[in-house]
Amino acid sequence: MVVGPGVFLVMLPVHVLAWDAIGVTTLRAMTTNLDGTGIRVAQPEDGLDAGDPQAWVVDPAEIGQSESLFTYTSSAGSTNVFPNVLGVGSFHASWVGGIFYGSYDGVAPHVAHVDNFEYHYFISAYIAGDQVALGDPVVNQSYGLGRLPAAIQQGYDSMFDDYAVRFGTLFVSAVDNGNGVHAPATCYNGIGVAAYGTDNSSIGPTVDNGRCKPDICAPDYVTSFSTPQVAGSATVLLQAALRGDGGPSTNAASDLRTLKALLLNGAVKPVGWTNGRATPLDARYGAGVVNAYNAYAQLTGGKHGYNISNLITSGSAHLPAAGTGTVPVLTGWDFSTNFSASTPTARDGVNHYYFDATNSPDTYLCTATLAWNRQFGQTNINNLGLFLYNCANSNLVACSTSLVDNVQHVFATQLAPGRYDLQVWKAGGAGIVSATEPYALAFSFVAPKLTVSWSGSALLLKWPVYPAGLAVQANPDVSVTNGWNTAMLPDPVITNGEYVIPVNPSSASQFFRLGQP
Repeated sequence: MVVGPGVFLVMLPVHVLAWDAIGVTTLRAMTTNLDGTGIRVAQPEDGLDAGDPQAWVVDPAEIGQSESLFTYTSSAGSTNVFPNVLGVGSFHASWVGGIFYGSYDGVAPHVAHVDNFEYHYFISAYIAGDQVALGDPVVNQSYGLGRLPAAIQQGYDSMFDDYAVRFGTLFVSAVDNGNGVHAPATCYNGIGVAAYGTDNSSIGPTVDNGRCKPDICAPDYVTSFSTPQVAGSATVLLQAALRGDGGPSTNAASDLRTLKALLLNGAVKPVGWTNGRATPLDARYGAGVVNAYNAYAQLTGGKHGYNISNLITSGSAHLPAAGTGTVPVLTGWDFSTNFSASTPTARDGVNHYYFDATNSPDTYLCTATLAWNRQFGQTNINNLGLFLYNCANSNLVACSTSLVDNVQHVFATQLAPGRYDLQVWKAGGAGIVSATEPYALAFSFVAPKLTVSWSGSALLLKWPVYPAGLAVQANPDVSVTNGWNTAMLPDPVITNGEYVIPVNPSSASQFFRLGQP
């Protein structure tokens, strides 16, 4: 764009620069053809974001896609032609679509079909009332309904939750920009997305009952454009699940609860991230910055069931139970059911997953995420919790016990090598919604290590590709705590499943470590 004599302004899409940060670059380097092939998606749009209620239509040419990929639908009808009389092309809609599935730089550029809706009609004709099946398992919603009274927000939440359960649809929705977390991102069964790296993003919790939203974040300056990064990641993860990358249980792997658990568990914790027992997710960042490769790596760990299940007197202690079984991998997932009882005696259900984190002498990092649905037609949710115990001494290492969230998340660092019991607990008693509750669990125990070797006259710094989100930091003086940074180090290359950085040795002291960038 020419802005003056001899002066040119080049506008580079922010999202192109973010693919390294959300694991898409690594995913494409480590896999083949994960690009959304075979997956139908939907994109409702609010024209008011562009200042024109008619401006909700994606322009195929702007994102390098064919007109035949789209169906455009509003209250005035439906068409596969662009331009059309239903609405007008929207910069906002095209930019969102470009990030989501654009052929130039979309996360999922080869989706099978896109249903582009005017959002008022989408809600009224598909989500409300009798509900109509879309056939689109991933729906990106880069709009918000604004500040609503709690009761009205809850009404929208119920509609979207019921639709998600009924049709197996994953709604990925923007939490809004800086003025509160709004519907539809507040629904229980969807994923609410914040923008990372900006002050222009809403902070949770929800106004109705203090639930943790957002669920996750992605780097951008507004939530409209961070949201399709997550929707695109969900789409390629769904494709991987359906083609069997997570093992033969494709129905379980592709369930919206499994996708949600994997995406949240693979997120990278930014500086300042925090959570607590009753607040599983950070109020700004959710589980962290989405990382498509981490989620995929955990998917490929496969489905692995619990080792022991027992019923205990409701409210009593649930220390590690006797047993010799062990989950055979340290990174993977499960889709299972927990059972508790209300009559004749109240009983809590506990599913135990045992892990032998002993294949490294270094300390371990454990990340675990539990996700379940608010059931169809229900106001409340079953009460599930996530607990991590050290089996050697029965000490509780970490737990997540929110009473209002249908996500629990544990992030534990500096775990000594040993045997651990990861528990999925379900409350019994009179307040349960149902005796059984299907759930998804994603887990990862890792001990990432930086190694140093010589190659000729060069020093090679190497560390595993998984988990993504770590970077080598250098410091000329190990005693200076604030001297660690990534400056002056070349970008790593991927070789044989490892990141590699060649460093020219010098006479000056050099110290290196793995840390958060």
